[in-house]
Amino acid sequence: MLMALVQHRDEVAFGRLIDRHLVGLRAFLVRFGGNVADAEEVAQETFLRIWREAMRWQSGRVQFSTWLYRIGRNLAIDRLRRRREFTTDVLPEAEDDADPEISTSREQLRARVAAAITSLPERQRTALLLSHYQGLSNPETAQVLEISVEAVESLLARARRSLKQTLKADIDGLGGSS
Repeated sequence: MLMALVQHRDEVAFGRLIDRHLVGLRAFLVRFGGNVADAEEVAQETFLRIWREAMRWQSGRVQFSTWLYRIGRNLAIDRLRRRREFTTDVLPEAEDDADPEISTSREQLRARVAAAITSLPERQRTALLLSHYQGLSNPETAQVLEISVEAVESLLARARRSLKQTLKADIDGLGGSS
């Protein structure tokens, strides 16, 4: 296990750990509400904290990825509180489209979805991003947020309802009525 080696100050293992988890952490942080530059800085800060506090992680108590996202989320919240302003580069780039009108419409929709996600309360946004975009299970998301699985399910339901309401016109425009 890489983290056990990191706890013994193995720099090669730490590099492998970063290689394995950096892309996912960075994607989560961008979606969480920061721009790409902020996400990069918070990701670096997260891994520095993991290096400094490696001995605090306990194998079998919590998965490494859960611990990683918890640290990253907390650092991102701290940064947002300090700045009280942020932009979003939330969703991945659209594929190249032959039709510029379709591409523009997709980008506009992508921007509205990103803004809607960013406007969610922090805990709802975190639950949604960890569950939907990062693929964490509800129990894993509960560990990151340090709440019960039932509370995660409630946060996800409220986030989805809020997004559905916020994006109602867009959903209706796509022909969806549910």
